[in-house]
Amino acid sequence: MPGADLRITGVVQARMGSSRLPGKVLRPLAGRSVLGRVVRAARDSGVLTDLVVATSVDPVDDAVVTECGRLDVPVHRGPVDDVLSRFVGALDAHPGDAVMRFTADCPLLDPEIVTLVAAVYRAVPGLDYASTSIARTLPRGLDVEIIRADTLRTLDRLATDHHRVHVTSYAYTHPELFRVLGVTLTPDRSALRLTLDTEQDWALVSAVVDHFGDASVPLAKLADWLDGRPALRTLNSSVRQKRLEES
Repeated sequence: MPGADLRITGVVQARMGSSRLPGKVLRPLAGRSVLGRVVRAARDSGVLTDLVVATSVDPVDDAVVTECGRLDVPVHRGPVDDVLSRFVGALDAHPGDAVMRFTADCPLLDPEIVTLVAAVYRAVPGLDYASTSIARTLPRGLDVEIIRADTLRTLDRLATDHHRVHVTSYAYTHPELFRVLGVTLTPDRSALRLTLDTEQDWALVSAVVDHFGDASVPLAKLADWLDGRPALRTLNSSVRQKRLEES
């Protein structure tokens, strides 16, 4: 299979600081932290050669480092706002041919989607970047993206301002420079919001975990369950996602 020997380093960005929900990455869900659920889903995908958490040098993130020790996952610390630099530092310490980017506010991440995106990337030679969010059909909170390691280093040389916060955004907003692929899954479930950024999001995620327990739930199963619970779906339906330019 093309790309079968590709080494993929998973990087989870995690910080205690959050303008809308401080400390969200270490909130407990069925006995496991939000960060712990993301780490488990990434590992369960079976596609990663290595996995590292990228946090900041801010003392408040000492708590993230402590949790990483408990989870037995390596940690790299870098600038608070220059997340792209953090990723490059994590890649330097844990080399790979490509980097899968995860954010620690996605406790409902589906390992099957991680596996699928890695397979697509491996199957298309010469790709710089692939993501499920270019043409969105997935709920927010389940997106997966992968970038070629050399391309990430190129972004580190070119990206400025908000592109350094969003890590990969310079690549997908400059498709004339990079070979970019959007991965879409049907049916379109983009109306669902399954990320964790506000108290309304927390209410929905908590309800999901109260029902399913400490387990990664396949998207189709989760979406079917939510389809029958419109009151739950509307808990966070009014939350406005920040624009790309807003860090």
